[in-house]
Amino acid sequence: MKKVASFICKHKLFIVLCSLFALIPAVLGMQATKINYDILVYLPDDIETMKGQDILTEDFNMGSFSTVIVDGMKPKEILALEEEFKTIEGVEKAISVSDITGTTFPIQMLPKNIAEKVSKGDSQLMLVTFHDSISSDETLAAVEQMRSITDKHCKIGGMSAMVLDTQQIADQEILIYIAAAVVLCLIVLMLSLDSWLAPLLLLGNIGLAILYNMGTNYFLGEISYITKAISAVLQLGVTTDFSIFLYHKYEKSKQLYATNNEAMSAAIQETTLSVAGSSFTTIAGFLTLCTMSLTLGADIGLVMAKGVIFGIFSVLVIFPAYLLLFDPLLQKTAHVKWLPSISRISDFTVKHYRKILLVFIILCVPALYGNANTEVYYNLNKSLPDDLSSSIANEELKETYHIVSPSIILVDDSLKPSEIEQLSKELNALDGIDMTLSSALFSEYGISESMLPQSIRSIYQNGDYQAILINSTYETATNELNAQIDEVNKIVKRYDAHGIVAGEGALMKDMVEIADHDFQVVNSISIAVILIIMIFVLKSFLLPIILVAVIEFAIMANMAISFYLGTTLPFIASIVIGTIQLGATIDYAILLTNNYLNLRKSGVEKKQAVGDALKESCDSIFVSALCFFAATCGVGFISKLDMIASICTLLSRGAIISMGTVMIILPALLIVFDKIVLKTTKGFKGGKQA
Repeated sequence: MKKVASFICKHKLFIVLCSLFALIPAVLGMQATKINYDILVYLPDDIETMKGQDILTEDFNMGSFSTVIVDGMKPKEILALEEEFKTIEGVEKAISVSDITGTTFPIQMLPKNIAEKVSKGDSQLMLVTFHDSISSDETLAAVEQMRSITDKHCKIGGMSAMVLDTQQIADQEILIYIAAAVVLCLIVLMLSLDSWLAPLLLLGNIGLAILYNMGTNYFLGEISYITKAISAVLQLGVTTDFSIFLYHKYEKSKQLYATNNEAMSAAIQETTLSVAGSSFTTIAGFLTLCTMSLTLGADIGLVMAKGVIFGIFSVLVIFPAYLLLFDPLLQKTAHVKWLPSISRISDFTVKHYRKILLVFIILCVPALYGNANTEVYYNLNKSLPDDLSSSIANEELKETYHIVSPSIILVDDSLKPSEIEQLSKELNALDGIDMTLSSALFSEYGISESMLPQSIRSIYQNGDYQAILINSTYETATNELNAQIDEVNKIVKRYDAHGIVAGEGALMKDMVEIADHDFQVVNSISIAVILIIMIFVLKSFLLPIILVAVIEFAIMANMAISFYLGTTLPFIASIVIGTIQLGATIDYAILLTNNYLNLRKSGVEKKQAVGDALKESCDSIFVSALCFFAATCGVGFISKLDMIASICTLLSRGAIISMGTVMIILPALLIVFDKIVLKTTKGFKGGKQA
């Protein structure tokens, strides 16, 4: 490492130039990276509902659909609008009841249950189907064009409209997220560092790492909008402490070495040894998200693990070059640190460690209870503002037409009309299902198949499958709808063993089941992986258990606060927060513990060792936690997308809680378990210093 450090110091200008030239492919890659705004695509491909989506796309040319509320238009105008919609690239069909009644036949002549479902007052429903999937570029562009054609007379509901609104908000806000994170971090660094220029160089260095990370996302094919929104601020929060550590080591080394190059070489070597273990645990924590069946976890995990690697590279290679190059200006812009030291907390912690442990044990009860009972929601509508076009349309569909959770049942083409009719009747008899549309329904009311336009016939029968459309009055991702879908599946399987229930409701049911499983698995795996890594890093058996227990308590307390505040969280936040908070803040505990072990090895008594270790560590932990808080809290306040706001709010709060538990609870535990810790740690014999 010494040779590498010397090379970096010797060729600082070359490294600076290379870092700037590397921005060109990074920016190009970032711009070319496809962003996905539909969480449902992260469901496993082999589940039945996803196979149903494939059948709808391939056999029915119906990758997705939207229900459009048409206000104040006559049948002739509606038919003309249908034709205009059909000219839009990506639109497969546009149909309404006017295709059956024409311009002269009154809708009231239709069966009452059909007429009431498609027309209310001077408004009427239109079904628009799209060739491609819910979130494809073609489908979203088609929805946007439909809005531009007739925004005054139409409200477009459905998942594609929601995805389009999500895309527009996320794209508008991403720069605001980054700006807020940078400004707030800059304030913290200006207060905590001793130079006006150092924070700018530090943030600039992390900015390079963020751009490299975002640019290389191109090779992943695509990333989710959630990953795009949080990865930059999370990378900023997680890797800032590495840069601060190097800067402090460099400033100290300058007092010991004759030249800046020698001082920086020593600082690089020390920093490498110090951050290796902690960064490894952070990377491993993010990578455990890849074990989720919901592949959104892998999306976030890979991007963030890659971001930490780029962050370490920039800290150890690029940042030293900039510090050496701008060292004269660093000295000219030096100032007194404004952020006060909090090292006096060590005296309080050591003095009152028994009381602290008692309070800790008492707090475990509400933390455990609150964490276990925190409510989460899976309905994607709830993650969007109520004033969006899609939210308004979906709410009107629900309140006026009682269209809440439409589904499509796919059965074999060989089923007879009488079987389809009987199946439809059984489905319609279920509580919560208020509409069943099939080819048999029209025959029942004396409307022969030949009387129906081809555009309508092709919706119910195409290729090797027949389709039955049902509408549930239950909200998606609720226990009521999930139980109803189970009943629907049982009925369908009696008629066709290979029948499939497709649509948003069925997809969200799978999402609920997979997410619940992921929540249990990913937390267990992340804890196990980090425990194993820390056993090797700390060369101890008991210490990793203590450290993980402290951070896990912080995570539970963080989640419990949401419960006691009455906050319902989006499901993805509850899944990823534990892994991210554990991986990102375990560094605080490792730093304190390493200092404690070094002092114990040098013969310092346990209370003194814990107190001195805390004094030596607390300012670094404080600044690191504040930077993490600053990088994420702004996004939590700003974002209109609850999926993003909730994750960032939890992360910002988690950084402060983890800091508090490491500074107050961990020292108390180290004092109490000191003898056992030494017995189970390499380098100590019989509970005494080696």
